[in-house]
Amino acid sequence: ARSRTVGELLAPTSPFDKKCGRENWTVAFAPDGSYFAWSQGHRIVKLVPWSQCLQNFSLHGTKNVANSVSTRLPRQNSESGQKNKPCEHIIDCGDIVWSLAFGSSVPEKQSRCVNIEWHRFKFGQDQLLLATGLNNGRIKIWDVYTGKLLLNLMDHTEVVRDLTFAPDGSLILVSASRDKTLRVWDLKDDGNMMKVLRGHQNWVYGCAFSPDSSILCSVGASKAVFLWDMDKYSMIRKLEGHHNDVVACEFSPDGALLATASYDTRVYVWDPHIGVILMEFGHLFPPPTPIFAGGANDRWVRSVSFSHDGLHIASLADDKMVRFWRIDEEYPVQVAPLNNGLCCTFSTDGSVLAAGQDGSVYFWATPRQVSSLQHLCRMAIRRVMPTSQVKNLPIPSKVVEFLCYQI
Repeated sequence: ARSRTVGELLAPTSPFDKKCGRENWTVAFAPDGSYFAWSQGHRIVKLVPWSQCLQNFSLHGTKNVANSVSTRLPRQNSESGQKNKPCEHIIDCGDIVWSLAFGSSVPEKQSRCVNIEWHRFKFGQDQLLLATGLNNGRIKIWDVYTGKLLLNLMDHTEVVRDLTFAPDGSLILVSASRDKTLRVWDLKDDGNMMKVLRGHQNWVYGCAFSPDSSILCSVGASKAVFLWDMDKYSMIRKLEGHHNDVVACEFSPDGALLATASYDTRVYVWDPHIGVILMEFGHLFPPPTPIFAGGANDRWVRSVSFSHDGLHIASLADDKMVRFWRIDEEYPVQVAPLNNGLCCTFSTDGSVLAAGQDGSVYFWATPRQVSSLQHLCRMAIRRVMPTSQVKNLPIPSKVVEFLCYQI
């Protein structure tokens, strides 16, 4: 089935605009669905209220979504607390932007620094931050509501290829860089760098937190997929199976699954708790043998994203296609055309997929279906139970297999 186009955001072009500077390496939705951000190329990041975007698309079927999103808009001025209309911002980051991440604060989540007496910033309940990872190794932190620069983090020596905030509202930020390291920052401690995670022998392409913020996945060149314990800052295990650089990763909403995308033309879905591959989504048929999986075969997978229903995965490959997969089916359930696609992510409510290329963003309606009661129960259980505990439950083996996503 062909996916329905919802709309597009096109970057302005001038006659002298060189295409090589306009790569859109990153797109992001705010956790509360209030804002959407993307890199337009040439150092520029654009921030737009998502409900306004949907209204501008004004296509059949989007009005209901716009209403549901706008009801969740938070207070828009973090200084005065007044409910102002959300504003668009165009941010000049000073260098090429490779990565974006939104972070929201929960005041009860204290900084991990024990002896705090004074801070430049007091992050309140309605605070929303945008982190931008740059070509020169810097990370700049912006206030989404005002567009002001808050912090300038300098420690990486190479491109900051990916950023991810802990989902628990602690404002712990992890950055992945071509300098072969991951760095952990505490924004509630004025951006103090808490830890350097070393283990990658080559470029680190991506990183993602599990929904409970306890595990971090990092992926990189030389087939690397690593899992880290974020309480002890130690490596849990390496996941082995890919045949080329691994460039993107994301956990399922219940934390029971991990999707990784690689230049070996495959997306693997793992059980991160035991390190087993549960599903393989191939983008080249027949699949290339390991010795050829390093070649340029026009099927390199660039990006992967998990939908919030826990049933669908989107992937974006060099064959000019976006694919929507169901986790229990071998073939895509929907496809859409996209040239030079570099990144994709689902909207906060899962109804739209955003994909970036050449400074612009395209949006598609995602496959929607009512989740079965079985699947909802499985997600509820897996949010709190790792695989090892599920396997010890006194229940029939078929139910165990279902809860472990093995059938």
